[in-house]
Amino acid sequence: MKYKIQTTKPEQFINITNMVAEAVKNSNVRDGIAVIYVPHTTAGVTINENADPDVVRDMISTLDKTYPVYGEYLHFEGNSHAHIKASLMGSSCTVIIMDGKLMLGTWQGIYFCEFDGPRNREFYVKIIKG
Repeated sequence: MKYKIQTTKPEQFINITNMVAEAVKNSNVRDGIAVIYVPHTTAGVTINENADPDVVRDMISTLDKTYPVYGEYLHFEGNSHAHIKASLMGSSCTVIIMDGKLMLGTWQGIYFCEFDGPRNREFYVKIIKG
């Protein structure tokens, strides 16, 4: 299933857990896996804490300190920092489905990670019956 989202900031993490959970529910798959895939080179996906929004702020802040927007990059578009951050996050993640529910930990959420926004973006969710 394809999802479209609009990012609103140069860098942001958008919690997509509910969208993925809805895809699982609509699939009627009781046991299997959900694969979340981002087809962009300056955006990614990750699983991390969703209880405290400071975690997301800390992650973005630390990535910015380590891979600043302006550096000694050669890429002519000026967004090498975004490519690096997206590669570190990864373009996909997999979550086990058990009894029709995502097997995420108590504090875990699935995040679309924007590093070159704002943009119109998309991601895919593939539900595979186990």
